[in-house]
Amino acid sequence: MPHAPRPAQRPHAITHHGDERIDPYFWLREKTNPEVLAHLEAENAYRAAMLEDQQPLRETLFAEFKAHIEETDISVPVRRGNFWYYERTVEGLSYGIACRLPVDGDDRTPPVIDPTSPPANEQIILDENLEAEGHDFLSVGVFSVSPDERWVAIGVDTAGDELHRVTIRPLAGQAPLADELIDVSYGFTWSAGSDYCFYTRVDSALRPHQIWRHQLGTDTSADVLVYEEHDGEFNVAIGRSFDNQVLYLVMNSSMTSEVRVLDAATPTGDFQVIAPRVPGVEVDIEHFSRPAGGAWWIKTTNEDAKDFRALARPEAGGLWREIIPHRPGVRLEGIVAFSTFFVVVERLEGCPSVRIIPALDGDDPFGDDFIARGHVVDPGQSPASVFLSANGDYTTPLLRVQMASMVTPRLVADVNVQTGERIVRKQQTVKGGYDESAYVTGRLWVTASDGVAVPVTVVAKRGVLNREADGSLRAPAAAPTLLYGYGSYEASTDPYFSAIRLSLLDRGVIFAIAHVRGGGEMGRAWYEMGRLEQKATSFSDFVAVARSLVTTGWTTPSQLGIRGGSAGGLLVGAAMNLAPELFQCVLADVPFVDVVTTMLDASLPLTVGEWEEWGNPEASATSYRIMKGYSPYDNVTAVNPDGSVRRYPHLFATVGLNDSRVGYWEATKWVAKIRDMNPENVAILDVKMDNGHGGPSGRYDAWRDEAASLAFFLTEVGAA
Repeated sequence: MPHAPRPAQRPHAITHHGDERIDPYFWLREKTNPEVLAHLEAENAYRAAMLEDQQPLRETLFAEFKAHIEETDISVPVRRGNFWYYERTVEGLSYGIACRLPVDGDDRTPPVIDPTSPPANEQIILDENLEAEGHDFLSVGVFSVSPDERWVAIGVDTAGDELHRVTIRPLAGQAPLADELIDVSYGFTWSAGSDYCFYTRVDSALRPHQIWRHQLGTDTSADVLVYEEHDGEFNVAIGRSFDNQVLYLVMNSSMTSEVRVLDAATPTGDFQVIAPRVPGVEVDIEHFSRPAGGAWWIKTTNEDAKDFRALARPEAGGLWREIIPHRPGVRLEGIVAFSTFFVVVERLEGCPSVRIIPALDGDDPFGDDFIARGHVVDPGQSPASVFLSANGDYTTPLLRVQMASMVTPRLVADVNVQTGERIVRKQQTVKGGYDESAYVTGRLWVTASDGVAVPVTVVAKRGVLNREADGSLRAPAAAPTLLYGYGSYEASTDPYFSAIRLSLLDRGVIFAIAHVRGGGEMGRAWYEMGRLEQKATSFSDFVAVARSLVTTGWTTPSQLGIRGGSAGGLLVGAAMNLAPELFQCVLADVPFVDVVTTMLDASLPLTVGEWEEWGNPEASATSYRIMKGYSPYDNVTAVNPDGSVRRYPHLFATVGLNDSRVGYWEATKWVAKIRDMNPENVAILDVKMDNGHGGPSGRYDAWRDEAASLAFFLTEVGAA
């Protein structure tokens, strides 16, 4: 068997609140140190040698992915102004091609385009395949067509560090511009007249902290700093309202918002505060205007409403009045205003949903029965997800939505707001004779250690799971199982279809998602029960779900793998320490596992801004103690609490050398420490030398990476 790389131990003392931690691998964060780079290359060589026997399985899985996915495909065209916009993919090409077609008159029906034979009048806006030539990585973080549809701003990242070079490119045959914006973060918008644009820059910790204004056709040395945020816990963002009337300047921390607004037709003016900064109060502002005249502000906020409420007032002034009251347990996620109707985005029974509400004629478009007047778009099954899709036309009478479940391929439909008629525009093609009825999905409820019921979404091949007459699910025999989780930032992992997942299900694997506290599936309270001082609840919930799957006979420890990425990597890393005996293997994608050290270093990206999520261990001894109690790296040990030798599950972890969110050194140190404590254990590190947090940028490279992860899991649980 190949010998695992063993980096040198160079003890580094870190002392806070009277507590000293000795980190033998602290030096691995020296990214430019040749010794560090040599170690990372050695890790990749070790991975290749250890997994050499899995190469045929990886190739088989990759072939299966391709056999299920329509490689030459096209999105449903979206009307914006005078064009239909869409994206094509071509078999053999790794990246998408953004295109547009002129609209014929007032047509609201999207054209049906054969992706194998695009129309002659198609205009290619951006071919990412050409953009990627000469680069190992490409991500387009800025793609914004000007309101007059004559220019497009393209921002590309070729390193994976999420900093973009933005160029302004002509779309109407005019002369190219020399305008070039460097080190731009996400966040870009145009003025209503298309003569100015606004962009975001970051500080040394990669925090978006400045908004700049650029006049088209001028040198960037003349650009104007519009706003700079000095509070390290806040990020800045810029945007334009859907009706094209207003520019938004937003300052957000994890739990507090401030919003300023400016007439989009006067971009050199001063932004005015419409929602002041109040600690603990989050606000989102929407602008609603009618083509015939009249405009209103809509505000969603958690002030006096844990799951948010909505208020409105005329733009000309007056008092805010409540249009959606607080509904405990129904998380209001936002309102989108169209010219004749409103869309309420909310969570019902733990799933994302969309409610359509027609605007009333007259002086009051909202009325007294705002919520009751609307209807919820029905996905036709549960659990399922309904999302807003791309909607480009403010005056449209149709609302575009997407629907999916764990067994239903993604469906794109237009809903007629007046009649409720649903017009299916496209359903995801799954090649290879996919039969939805051959699979079963549903939801379990597992009792956590404190008695709270935790939802779990499951899917498997029929026969591996069966639905009983009473609607309950039963596993006739223990089956290989992959349990996924995230559980942070109030982010939700909603039911979704994956053609790639079929390679698991068709091998008899149960796939499950544990919707643990710390996520947003069940409302704001669900999130608050799994953050800050209560963060450990996320981990105990996850372990409770895993233990239930074992004790109820759905699986066994030797057949159970767990997976999580980023903050979900923290989840599975903590679960490994809490109950290593429960799991056969762990897939940890760019995992956040060295929590204390990272959250003590304010110079790192995200740290200061995330103190509201995890706590500030520098300022608070309590936060330090709690964090140290669950940090995966700090709690790796050779013995169990009863004194027996600890056996960690086999580990496959991935990192990106250029990751600006979770340092590559976190998992690198973690893997080394696990090997120290369990010399006979399998712990493998896959280092992406050219990538950032999101992994490979090309779809074929991403599929090959996924094939490697799934081959490891299938081999470990005996389902290969």
